[in-house]
Amino acid sequence: MTPSLVKPPEPDAAFEISLRPPAFSEFTGQIKVRERLELMVEAANKRGDVLEHILLSGPSGLGKTTLAFIIANAMNVNIKNTSGPVIEKAGELAGLLTSLEKGDVLFIDEIHRLQPTIEEYLYPAMEDYRLDIIIDQGPQARSLRLNLPKFTLIGATTRAGMVSAPLRSRFGMTARLDYYHAEEMQKIIVRSARLLGVEIDSAGAAEIAARTRGTPRTANNLLRWVRDYVQVKAEGKITAELADRALTMLEIDRDGFDQWDKRIIETLIHKFNGGPVGLNSLAVAIGEEAGTIEEVNEPYLIMEGYIKRTPQGRVATANAYRKLGLKPPSGGQAELFREA
Repeated sequence: MTPSLVKPPEPDAAFEISLRPPAFSEFTGQIKVRERLELMVEAANKRGDVLEHILLSGPSGLGKTTLAFIIANAMNVNIKNTSGPVIEKAGELAGLLTSLEKGDVLFIDEIHRLQPTIEEYLYPAMEDYRLDIIIDQGPQARSLRLNLPKFTLIGATTRAGMVSAPLRSRFGMTARLDYYHAEEMQKIIVRSARLLGVEIDSAGAAEIAARTRGTPRTANNLLRWVRDYVQVKAEGKITAELADRALTMLEIDRDGFDQWDKRIIETLIHKFNGGPVGLNSLAVAIGEEAGTIEEVNEPYLIMEGYIKRTPQGRVATANAYRKLGLKPPSGGQAELFREA
């Protein structure tokens, strides 16, 4: 008997691309940033000119890459996608730049991780649309100047403070993306569910939205999990009850806490008496990399007022104690989080 063919699961990258809105009109949230970008694009199109360089910053998963592709679509130009750590040699940068046509977009993700020598080559490319490359070494060394077509560089970074001042000053516009509100997340989830062919009611979308930490990428990932759960356990549309069951199975509670978020505040309170404690000590205590805590967990915990950064270290706030069903301490330490 010939075995039946089973379609392989859709890759994560393709999943993300399929859910990205292709135009400003379909992009939810980030209203002020979106309006400024739309105005710049419309003005450049009216002039028949090339768009100025743009720097997008903010936490990961908020739509920086999506906006870059939307801008390229709105300008009706091609876009080349790369990242800062990938460009190691001047020749690699030259290859990218010389392959562009007039008006094309070069998108560099994590642009703050560009090597200083690569940045030096990028400055005249951004300002004067030329590239000066040194060929050979020693007495045979010579400079080769390449004239470039007028292009648009869109840089994205999760660490805006690490973008050097000379590089930052060469962008015509800088914009920061912030976390999304629950209502915006709900709209994103409803749209994604429609594209995935999944039935979902408003209560189900709201239940997922409450646990997304204001991040569309997280929302799409959670939606995919809930979709799988419903297909196996219920074979119906996503409701609030089914979404709650599915996300509880992932150990994500209604505040968006996962097991690592809970472990961080539990360790702060039970092992370090609420802090203050240094980041490295906290990382060792919970068995996680310090960089992961700082970049993945801390932004949400700080934004929601569960921990604070102080000169002495991390401190659990009154909200963290309440989250664990404990009474916040009184006395000297209470001064550290009185405003939380």
